[in-house]
Formats: sequence, structure tokens, C-alpha cells
Amino acid sequence: MTETYNMVSPEFNADSAYYFIERQVAFGPRVPGTQAHELCGDYLKDKLEGFGADVVEQHADVTHYDGRNISLRNIIGSYNLEADKRILLFAHWDSRPFSDEEIDPDKHNQAILGADDGASGVGVLLEVARQLQQNPLDIGIDIIFFDLEDWGQPSFSSDWVKGEWWCIGSSYWSEQPHIEAYKASFGILLDMVGGVNATFLREGYSVQYASNVVDKIWSTAAKLGYTNYFLPQRGGYITDDHLPVNQHHRAPSANIINLKQDTRTGFAPYWHTQSDDMRNIDKKTLKAVGQTVMEVIYTENK
Repeated sequence: MTETYNMVSPEFNADSAYYFIERQVAFGPRVPGTQAHELCGDYLKDKLEGFGADVVEQHADVTHYDGRNISLRNIIGSYNLEADKRILLFAHWDSRPFSDEEIDPDKHNQAILGADDGASGVGVLLEVARQLQQNPLDIGIDIIFFDLEDWGQPSFSSDWVKGEWWCIGSSYWSEQPHIEAYKASFGILLDMVGGVNATFLREGYSVQYASNVVDKIWSTAAKLGYTNYFLPQRGGYITDDHLPVNQHHRAPSANIINLKQDTRTGFAPYWHTQSDDMRNIDKKTLKAVGQTVMEVIYTENK
């Protein structure tokens, strides 16, 4: 007979998270430099402020692999700024300007909607922010929406440019955080957390840099009954926003990311294609991830 687990966090509302994803996708592809990107950024800032967060932004211009100048916009919402103990929650909010996993080369230069790849993590964190306003914590929570994560050089490029072209927004923040010498007790990255039948494997860099955080998340998910999503197997090493955060020692951070063992790319079949739209977003997955994250942070408040 298994012992009943008494949840300490408020009920995560998957309908609300789904709505926040839908709103982002409605702007169109959120590619830096476009109107959709600007309008969605304003929306995210307004939502965080509306949910009681102290919001600051980081703006920077970077020279990308193709020589073009690109402006990035990191959006940071904080709760309990005076608290010494802090937890960092983050996701990227931009969407990829290429569909380089499309079979049809005529579609390669089309931007993706990024319902799962980008918007899902942000949608879950907006719902977390809404809950934090209604059910305040004593510890500090920082929610960061990182920009320019997904503009890495496309796979169809003929001239490969040496350098790190992914995770530009998180790399910028990790080197120049919004608060000097920023440190958090730990961090959780959400990336592609809305897919139907998602499988969250223990990602390699997460285990390398933050094995205790991985254990905390996966054991919490098990207590809540989500072992069909949070699997015990190890996954590959994914270059993602948690990597610079870990490398610059801002917070030992784990990545909750949908990894597949039966696809060519290691991700869901719609990854970096025109099919990454709302059809793939499942409220049951959002619930599993959102409730697990909330239970982790509310348990830390004890």
C-alpha cells in the first residue's frame, strides 16, 4: 500500500497555461526584429507586472553568425526582491526563423510558430506567476524569459561559421546579470513542455551540473503521479539556456525538456518545422510540468 502524498502547492491551472500559449502563438512567429516579437514582448512584460512581479528588461545588440546586428530583449520578473534565498525559473520566448527540419526545402526559410518550442515554457511560467500573486511565498522567485535562444545557424547552411550561436540571451544575462553577482539556490529551465505524450529524460548537462536539482524535480513528479512523463532514463546533452547559467555559476539548473529515443533528431517530430503549432499542445502535459514545478518551489518555502 502506497502512502498518500499531501500536495503543498496550489492547484496549477492547465487551462490558464494553455491560454497563455495560445496568446503568444496568435502574434505569429516571435522572431527578433519583427513586429510580432515586439508585441509579444510587451504582452509578456504586462502579464508579469499584472501578476505582481517587479519587472526589468535587458536590451542588447549582438552581431550574429551571418554578420547581421540583432537586438535581444530579456524580460525578468521577480518576487520578494529582498529575500536572500532565490529560485530561478526560465524559458525562451523567441521562435526560430527557420524550418530547417522540413523535408521540403522551399519551407526552410519560413519562421516557426513555436507553440511548443518556446511558448509552452513561457505559458507554464506565466501561470506560475499568476499563482505566486495569489499564493505568495517567503522566498524569492525570479522568472526570466530569455530572448534569442533559437536563432542558431540553420542546418541547411553551406558556409559554417565557427562560434556559439544558440542561447544568446541567456549567455548575455549569465555574463551580465540584472543584479550584480546574482546567485540563486537552483534553477529550472522549461523548454518544449507542452507536447502530447511528452517524455522528460534526465538531460546530460542537468545531471552534470545539478544532479541534486534533477533528483528533486523527478522525485517530486513521482510523488505527484507523473512518472509517465518524468522518466528515469538519461537523455543526451542539449545545448540550451541552462548551459550558460550553469557555466557562469548563477544557479545550478536542470532542464525539463521533451526528449525522444525513437526519432532521428531526438526531439518531437514537429521540432523546427511548420507543424509546431497549437495542435501539439496538451493540457495534461502542461499540468504535469506546471504542478511539479510549483510543488518544488512551494516545498522550498517550508
